[in-house]
Amino acid sequence: MIDIPMRSSMPLDCNSILRINISDKNLTQLSTDTIQPGTTGASAPETVIPPLLHRIQKGQKVPLDPAGTTKHIHVCLGWHTVNPQCDLDVSAFILGADGKVLGDDWFVFYGQEYSPDKSVHFSLSSHTDREFISVDLKRLNPAAAKIVFVLTINDAFTHHLNFSMVRDAYIRILDADTRQELVSFQMTDYYPNVISMMIGEIYQYKGMWKCNAIGNGVAKDLAGLCQLYGVETI
Repeated sequence: MIDIPMRSSMPLDCNSILRINISDKNLTQLSTDTIQPGTTGASAPETVIPPLLHRIQKGQKVPLDPAGTTKHIHVCLGWHTVNPQCDLDVSAFILGADGKVLGDDWFVFYGQEYSPDKSVHFSLSSHTDREFISVDLKRLNPAAAKIVFVLTINDAFTHHLNFSMVRDAYIRILDADTRQELVSFQMTDYYPNVISMMIGEIYQYKGMWKCNAIGNGVAKDLAGLCQLYGVETI
């Protein structure tokens, strides 16, 4: 069972967890409260998006490394926001063949920076990207069939925030040793009824690691995502 430390004053209690399955009325409110680019809210200082050299499109699935020589990767993520209240968090869910986490501690985020086998590590980036997750494929538990990388807006329900207030979100996967880009994806769709975005995933297919550009999301906060992927929260 995982305790998710909140990055705001909002407590994680039974009521806040129950609100993850929000009603159509709530979705409408999220949409009507959207801040459109160029209207209200001053943007925070922006980072420069790095060159994305090997882009794939939404829904495209490609081998991570056709040669199969890459064993350690950095999954780097970045974004800009329109509303300065938007604070995004990166998380990774390490899933088995059943689509559920291998256990409660196979969920890596700001409150739990390492997977149990130390193969997956969350970091705040000191380089161009905002945050990155290191994945040592050699050390990864053999039962891990997929790792899903998610962007979640912190305190979205409290402040009526959603992904229409985000732009330029991307994921790029680098060879950790050479720093060469293997694949990248920049999102094009930003939905007003979404607060958590599954931006991409890596998964095993016939002995090869592949990358899938997802770019779709849900109206669930971090606690809701935990329930979705089988993590029990306090």
